[in-house]
Amino acid sequence: MTMHRRRFLQSAGLGLPGLAALTSLSACKVSPTDTNSSASSGSERVIVVGAGISGLAAARYLADQGEDVVVLEARNRIGGRIWTSEKWAGVPLDLGASWIHGIDNNPIASLAAKAKARTVVTNPDSSTDYLADGSEVDGAQTKVIAGWQTKMEDALAAYQDDADKDASVRSVVERALGWSSLSDEDKALVSFGLNDYEHEYSGSVNQMSALYFDSGADIKGKDVLFPRGYHQITDLLASGLSIRTGQVVKRIDWDSSGVTVGTDKDTFHAGHVVVTLPLGVLQSGAVTFGPGLPANKRTAIGNLGMGVLNKCYLRFPKVFWPDTDWMTYVPNVDKYGQWEQWINIARPTGQPVLLGFNAADFGRTIEGWNDTRIVDSAMGTLKTIFGSDIPAPVDYQITRWASDPYARGSYSYNKTGSTPAMRERLAAAVDDRVHFAGEATHRDSYQTVHGAYLSGIRAAKEVAD
Repeated sequence: MTMHRRRFLQSAGLGLPGLAALTSLSACKVSPTDTNSSASSGSERVIVVGAGISGLAAARYLADQGEDVVVLEARNRIGGRIWTSEKWAGVPLDLGASWIHGIDNNPIASLAAKAKARTVVTNPDSSTDYLADGSEVDGAQTKVIAGWQTKMEDALAAYQDDADKDASVRSVVERALGWSSLSDEDKALVSFGLNDYEHEYSGSVNQMSALYFDSGADIKGKDVLFPRGYHQITDLLASGLSIRTGQVVKRIDWDSSGVTVGTDKDTFHAGHVVVTLPLGVLQSGAVTFGPGLPANKRTAIGNLGMGVLNKCYLRFPKVFWPDTDWMTYVPNVDKYGQWEQWINIARPTGQPVLLGFNAADFGRTIEGWNDTRIVDSAMGTLKTIFGSDIPAPVDYQITRWASDPYARGSYSYNKTGSTPAMRERLAAAVDDRVHFAGEATHRDSYQTVHGAYLSGIRAAKEVAD
């Protein structure tokens, strides 16, 4: 069966949720704060807050234009929600963003070519699918599942055509399909389809806007990932930039003469600041904006949603699963959203590794579990499918993006009560001093690496112009 599968990812786990993963990291060589950290008094110096893809894009553009730029990054690494783990020697794994979504006319594909980074296509039609009892889905069952997915898509399309009031994706689907009259078996199939929306968009279908959940631009071309890691892109952009790691921004002030950025260690002054904080961090209030942000920007921050997509990599002594890109699992309705989607990492890496995803509410829930419980839960699903005699994993890597104080989620989504126009308000500069970038600020390509990258270029051009 064909799924949506436009994974980040984020992400995040971001794709992704607050990443407390167990890895050493690959990053461009950057310097921690030095003793002379205050920016020069030149009024045109630019501060970029955040060394994720949008911050690096902005800084790279400005530096190439001859601007004096410093990047402040809270973490001890660059990349933000792009994070390549090197914990397993010779097997780099992306804990956040994994894919270039749609390589046609995609700026990240151009950067990959420049970096000479090898990419591998993942095919959404290359999938082996399983029912709750572990049996493989046959042709007739595939048609039944596809039929329910079509009904859901039709119900949401009809609602978008006729409704004048927003509602959640779940409420619209359940009303249209007569949820209460469905059998438990059919409820499980509908729930499987609903959870696919959650993996696609990262938000809970209980909160996802039925009117605007899919408002982003169509993606054209194949999806590809990096066998050697997404860090190849961020390393390319970061080369030669002045990046101060370990600088946790606490306050941003500005007036007609310039901006002042205060961190937990130092104070920086400049003519402009480009703020690339993730939506979840803006929502947390961890950074104070001195004079205050405009009301419409505060509304956008409050109303847009920050979702979760977490990853669990399991490394085994041998491969025991089918040689397809994807595996999907349809749990019973009382196990909604649990371990429904897997990708075969053995295909791009040649190593016996499986990656399980969990999104939205269940993705958040398991962040409170210890690692052993998460791995046991994942293995419970795999044993249902492949039998109790499958080998135990020899190691694992787990993300918790929602718990990461510098991410607070994987990537943004359109929550009930939000509108696509709110992304433009989030992107708008304040007093021609404070500029904003990040995937959440891109109206058409939010949730994607290329959207984040393009937002950084847009903000940099505001400064340069």
